[in-house]
Amino acid sequence: MRIDIWSDVVCPWCYVGKRRLEAALASFPARDRVEVHWHAFELDPGAPAHREGSYDEHLASKYGRSLEQAAEMTASMAATAAADGLDFRFDRAQPGNTFDAHRLLHLAGLRGVQDAVKERLFRATFTDGEPIGDRETLVRLGAEAGLDADEARAVLASDAYAAEVRADEQQAAQLGISGVPFFVVDGRYGVSGAQPADVLRQVLDRAWNESAPLEVVGTGGPGCEGDACAV
Repeated sequence: MRIDIWSDVVCPWCYVGKRRLEAALASFPARDRVEVHWHAFELDPGAPAHREGSYDEHLASKYGRSLEQAAEMTASMAATAAADGLDFRFDRAQPGNTFDAHRLLHLAGLRGVQDAVKERLFRATFTDGEPIGDRETLVRLGAEAGLDADEARAVLASDAYAAEVRADEQQAAQLGISGVPFFVVDGRYGVSGAQPADVLRQVLDRAWNESAPLEVVGTGGPGCEGDACAV
């Protein structure tokens, strides 16, 4: 069974959604037959590589709130994340343009370490306060998660995987995805937002039960095969 996820590495709900999916998969009987694929979605395609000012200042400006209201929003988000085992430090956050991060994730997918790189980029953004739009930072983070540093640097210095990122975004538009995280389970069920783990588990169970091959519970009984019958 395949799970496709559209998300951005500067989306706090996407990190929470990743943890909740992992919780849903932890007890899923067919976990070893599930493939997870991450797809690009840029929340702010026009963002600079590094955004000046604090996270709260940007939030206040974007939503027309006061700094106090923005601080309350980030505190609430941090508390929600903590309930899912995540340590959000918005005071350290250095968000920026994520196009290069998504290109790196496409490379990671080909090298079999996409989930590890995704996890590292999330933690870099929301816990470690890394400048996520900086290419050398991305090279280091990718290497920490299993990529070859020289290959990652060469990719980011070129336009490699740019077309793949744009294809992800085009597919999202075709599917009507306007917000992330967005999960597509087995190509049939769409789940919008960081739903609770039990909700995600229900979707997994339903998709698996509808797509799983027939389970044979009795073998060796009398019957016919081809033109031969045991009598």
